[in-house]
Amino acid sequence: MRSPRHSPIRFFLLLVGAAVCATTLGAVPRQTPPPQKPPVFRSAVDLVTVNVVVRDRNGNVVKGLKREDFTLLEDGKPQVIDTFGFEEVDATDNPAPPSAIPTILGGVGKPMSAPLVGRPVVDMHDRRLVVLMFDLSSMQLEDTQRALDAARDYVTKRLGPADTVAVVTYASSLDVAQDFTSDRILLLNTIDRLNGIEGMGFEEMLTADPDATADDTNGAFVADDTEFNMFNTDRRLQALRSMIDALSGIQQKKSLVYFSSGMSQTGMDNRVAMRGVIDRAVRTNLSIYSADMRGLQAVVPGGDASRASTRGAGAFSGRGVANAFSSMSSSQDALSSLAEDTGGRAFFDRNDFGGVFDRVIADTSAYYVLGYSSANMLRDGKFRRMRIQLKRSDLKLEYRVGYYAPRDFTHSGKEDREQLLMEQFAADLSVTDLPVYASSAYFRLKGNHYYVPVWLVVPGSRVPFIKSGDKSKATLDVLGVLVDSRQVPVARIRDTVNLALNATEKAERKAVQYATSFELPPGRYRLKVVIRENQGGTMGSFETSLVVPDLDRSPMKISSVVLGSSLAPVSKKDDKNPLLRNGQQLVANVARVIPSDQHLYFYYELYDPAQVPAAGAPAGPAPPAGGQPGTRPSTAPAAALQADRPIKVLSSVTFFRGGHKAYETPLIEVPVLTFADRKAAAFQLDIPASELQPGLYTCQVNIVDDVAGTFAFPRMTLYIRK
Repeated sequence: MRSPRHSPIRFFLLLVGAAVCATTLGAVPRQTPPPQKPPVFRSAVDLVTVNVVVRDRNGNVVKGLKREDFTLLEDGKPQVIDTFGFEEVDATDNPAPPSAIPTILGGVGKPMSAPLVGRPVVDMHDRRLVVLMFDLSSMQLEDTQRALDAARDYVTKRLGPADTVAVVTYASSLDVAQDFTSDRILLLNTIDRLNGIEGMGFEEMLTADPDATADDTNGAFVADDTEFNMFNTDRRLQALRSMIDALSGIQQKKSLVYFSSGMSQTGMDNRVAMRGVIDRAVRTNLSIYSADMRGLQAVVPGGDASRASTRGAGAFSGRGVANAFSSMSSSQDALSSLAEDTGGRAFFDRNDFGGVFDRVIADTSAYYVLGYSSANMLRDGKFRRMRIQLKRSDLKLEYRVGYYAPRDFTHSGKEDREQLLMEQFAADLSVTDLPVYASSAYFRLKGNHYYVPVWLVVPGSRVPFIKSGDKSKATLDVLGVLVDSRQVPVARIRDTVNLALNATEKAERKAVQYATSFELPPGRYRLKVVIRENQGGTMGSFETSLVVPDLDRSPMKISSVVLGSSLAPVSKKDDKNPLLRNGQQLVANVARVIPSDQHLYFYYELYDPAQVPAAGAPAGPAPPAGGQPGTRPSTAPAAALQADRPIKVLSSVTFFRGGHKAYETPLIEVPVLTFADRKAAAFQLDIPASELQPGLYTCQVNIVDDVAGTFAFPRMTLYIRK
């Protein structure tokens, strides 16, 4: 079976009435653009929280300090400390019973669509919250065993009364092996269940110098693993982000111990995802402690025994060894960034991993919690450096050095904007700030495949246009995916639309229409599209089912009936598009609201009509019935039907209003196949809307195959306005 094909995209600015902006396939109340609202700053997001550990010269935690003892500066400017507290976890003597610990990670593994401020608040006061996350996608079997041994040793020997621990794994998906609990036996059983699970070992491969293997590869192809590493890294970062989002309702400090075998950053996409993870972690008061489970490593020329060595003498050259060092270092850089930028620590090149838990315990035993609202109101996404001072100079402070400011759409770069678009597309709850309406149709091609045009409409009144010279301009981003009944993606849409209006044109009387098409076999599909205007970043989604029928099983094989109100000039040819003929494209009217000074264009096709048994009909295909230009006849011979044999297909269009017939077109006839190669008889009708009084109509298309004795009467609703 042929793969679905996605055709080029076209855009149209349609001069329509204001009713189009609020009307879709059914009756939709008219909407007016809401007034611009001032930005709302929520304290849960804008309050910056920083944990501070104060130690004396002997390394002991200093207690009893007050808010007045601290001075906090951001980028050198003093800040007002709004909240202040002291947490002493080890003061808890009695562990919390299982019934007292709420379920926190029940939604992990599912898309996290709710905003951080929408998470239910969970009070975990006086508890040390630790998540043990095993990245099985990167670790070999021996690395996984070392991680499990380190976790088992911590639970057995170091688990304190206040410690509440969760265990999660990531292989091809994020799974919760054990939600938060203080039960040592339960945790040990969970770790034992993971024992023997073989890691997938997808850690980043050493990339050899291409010149180093040129002497004896004999032209063999060596796959470039760059794209694989980037895809793998993005999936792991998304898993981390899902974990952080699940913990966002807990206000207390949280620690995540991340066991892996390295993570490389390749390309700008990974850096954007990395920054997103760090930002979420800082905002939710979570520190990441990265542990490279490969342990103490030595770079061996040509590679060690864990991987196939490269061929040629170049692997033993200085540049080959330098590349190996660089590859190993880059696989640790991402782990270091995750740890240092979130207030945790990274542990590399060691075989004793008990120090990871020593550091977690030391950082969370007793600490001060300072909260402030930054005096810098810019949402520019820049890194802001914090400096905390005490009146006493003999004390040492431990805290994270800064955070990334919130970033609004204006200050977002290309990669950040793409990330926002992808996040909205993946969200369970679709945003509707920007109204999006859609419609589709289907026309049979050869081989039981169908040409499926899809139209998306955004009201022009909801798109902010910026005046530039004598024109007003705007841009829209469009992202969409079509999946089949097995949820397998079969087509993708991604484009940026540039719009321009003349000074005399008004945006509120226009609709931006996006037209694209697919070539699909019969079946059930689902289409989801996200459209964003790029001035303020407002987005809208549309998700709908798309059914392509198998007309071979229908007694009367009829295409969709497409109603349009304009013909747009198109220079590019597309022989498979029945709506494009002689350089003119029939533009569908998705809202079905027609001004009385425009025309109604109907187009539809009947397939495999019965042929008149008697001979004598004129040879050759006929133009579409109705005598309208714009549909090109085909000269291809018919496969099952004979093009020189006559048919008798009749059609008309009737308009009903208030239960009474208001208007009917003359009966027209197609005597010969219009498209012999597709076995189709085509109808294209042009009806001036002025023939109808303004109002709501039920439109009935009458189609009769006179030879076969079959008929059909598809209906639609439309509105004629003044």
